[in-house]
Amino acid sequence: MFSLVYVSAAVTWFNPGELRGLLAGARAHNARAGITGMLLYKDGNFMQALEGDEGAVLSLRDRIAGDRRHRGLVTLCSGATEARQFSDWTMGFADLGAPDGQWPEGYSGFLDLPLTATAFEPAPQRCRDLLQVFRQMA
Repeated sequence: MFSLVYVSAAVTWFNPGELRGLLAGARAHNARAGITGMLLYKDGNFMQALEGDEGAVLSLRDRIAGDRRHRGLVTLCSGATEARQFSDWTMGFADLGAPDGQWPEGYSGFLDLPLTATAFEPAPQRCRDLLQVFRQMA
């Protein structure tokens, strides 16, 4: 099993309909490719965890890097893992820019961090921690 977490910036901000369209396409592709994961979106930035066969995950990352809707893709962490963290989701999703008041108990400023390489590159484990917060909420 291989996992990868990256951040990227949207060329233009996505509205809710565009996000739904992006997710529908991602979920269909990921189901065919055996990829699971989680996508966070906030203020025009994405953080995504991908897991599955290494070749499939790296191919998808390259496809996303070439997508004209994204720029500045930075891989924060990647490598072999023992088990999937998002096994039930072809693509879990949370829009952090539109919270519905259902933040986990003990909410802190950690959830207010921008989804950028600057915020997460110095401590890549923090991106996995953030993704796990939303995995546990589902």
